[in-house]
Amino acid sequence: MNPLFSLPTALCLHAPEIEALIQGQTIAAMPKMFIRPGQRFALYPAQSLQSSLPFERYYRLHLDATNKSNIKAWAKCELCQILDETKPLDILSKLTIFSPAALKGIIQQQQNIFLAYLRVYKLASYQELTSNSNIQDKIGKFVSLPSSLTVTEELPVLSDRTFAQRKQQLEKLEPPLHPELEELQSALASIAITNPAAKSLDDDIKVFLGWSSIQQRQKPNHDLAWINKIAALGNRSKQEDEVKSNYQAGTDFENIVRDSLKFIGFTVDHTHKGGAGGLDLFCSKPYPLFGECKAGKKIPNDTAVQLLNLGSLHRLDVFNQAVKLIIGPGEPTNQLKDAATVHSMAIINPETLEKLVKLQSTYRNSVDLFKLRQYLKPGQSDEEVEKYIEQIYTAINLRSQIITALKELAEQDNESSRAIHHKFTVTEIRAHYNAKHNPKLNDDIVHDLLIELSSPLTGYLGREKGTDWKSDRFYFLRELSINSSY
Repeated sequence: MNPLFSLPTALCLHAPEIEALIQGQTIAAMPKMFIRPGQRFALYPAQSLQSSLPFERYYRLHLDATNKSNIKAWAKCELCQILDETKPLDILSKLTIFSPAALKGIIQQQQNIFLAYLRVYKLASYQELTSNSNIQDKIGKFVSLPSSLTVTEELPVLSDRTFAQRKQQLEKLEPPLHPELEELQSALASIAITNPAAKSLDDDIKVFLGWSSIQQRQKPNHDLAWINKIAALGNRSKQEDEVKSNYQAGTDFENIVRDSLKFIGFTVDHTHKGGAGGLDLFCSKPYPLFGECKAGKKIPNDTAVQLLNLGSLHRLDVFNQAVKLIIGPGEPTNQLKDAATVHSMAIINPETLEKLVKLQSTYRNSVDLFKLRQYLKPGQSDEEVEKYIEQIYTAINLRSQIITALKELAEQDNESSRAIHHKFTVTEIRAHYNAKHNPKLNDDIVHDLLIELSSPLTGYLGREKGTDWKSDRFYFLRELSINSSY
């Protein structure tokens, strides 16, 4: 159980700096005085920047300048250094959020910089602040809180290992490993607020840089709560029948099926929206897919004929070669299964569709639509599609085990060297994996997996390229958590 701490004071910092600490963009702050290592305090946001430099020149990265009026986090000082102009300020700038001009300006004003290394923890709930007109004069200093905060170390922004690595890098003034990615993330930050694709890439880069974790990304997203309604909308209950017309129930299910197929990667043609004489569903990419959606207790016997007629009527040019999919509840009758088999139509239940979407939600882009097509067999296809889902979870689990094997190798070293990247060859990792798991893997397979996991697009491992693949060395960056409760 995490111990409780009572915090009577807070360090007042410019609000965007606190947000950067909470986002994991930095572990450093610049107070106006020396802070004793081990000291704990809340982080109190002030709205105005006390500098002759404009906001965009004071900070090196794009920071959230939105006003913040709540205490959202607390910190423990792990180290405090007093730095002067003899230090390489250009490297210090790259390891913090402050521009070289800002660092030079502070040294000119006060002859040195107090650099506090802060281990930051989020609060379980925000602490609202009352208006304080004098708070701007307190930036960089401690202030008393109206009432003490009781906090725990339950919600660290960075893992122990990541913080230790970042702390060592800053102490030794080692240049950042991926400055280009930091610049890209900074450029994305302003558009990620309104652009989902930019937000997704922004999140991936933060994970790769160690600013956030896969576990944080996999926390429940309330915007995706609709996924849990797919099966329910397809399987109408008696209670729903009493308050919802057949037309409305059918429309609701058609809409969520379209959303589902779009979510797993299909391009949905919104000119086809069902209704009298209309196609329920047509996807144009990555291959043509025609769909018929049925909400209720069971799928009517004439559904296959209905899909055949409507598909041929609206898009005869691609219908014969397209995937044809019927989505509806219950066990299809033999008559329906026979008709679906004859006309090469796959039938799946809403529950199966929901499992696919949940898989895609948990492990983004894990559903390969071309492979999925191979499992959409004529007739009842639920078992086939579930085989495909299970294959994906098995593949993800294998990769998680490879990552764990490398992490375990690194953790076998003594406590004092944990902050260092421990690098291992393919053979060492394969031997450690095979000692614990079946079936046994050879070096070629393990190397292929390690290359995949060390790609900048995945970022679970790091790679130090050797003269050939046998001399490549890999090191642990972050875990791949497993959630197979589909």
